[in-house]
Amino acid sequence: MVYISLWSTTLGLLAGAARLLRAGDPLFLHGPFYRAGQPTGPSNETFDASLKTRNPLWGLRNGVTVIVAADGSTLARVVQMPANNPWVVLQRNSLQT
Repeated sequence: MVYISLWSTTLGLLAGAARLLRAGDPLFLHGPFYRAGQPTGPSNETFDASLKTRNPLWGLRNGVTVIVAADGSTLARVVQMPANNPWVVLQRNSLQT
């Protein structure tokens, strides 16, 4: 959903996870992301362009931007999957007060 929704929706997902997840709980995100220094692949570039023709506010997100927006969570693991669509596992550090 991160790439096929508005950025505000992603922020809502991350905020909801911050409220509901306990310290140590994971949040799994799957799909294409832009990652610094790593090509995403021609199929993901085409997919990104296709999403943006349907809604210019949709599209692949920068993975670092998503991790930073997940305030209170850290990147626990990236699991490489076929077609450059990894699982990104964030881990909740602590409950927000």
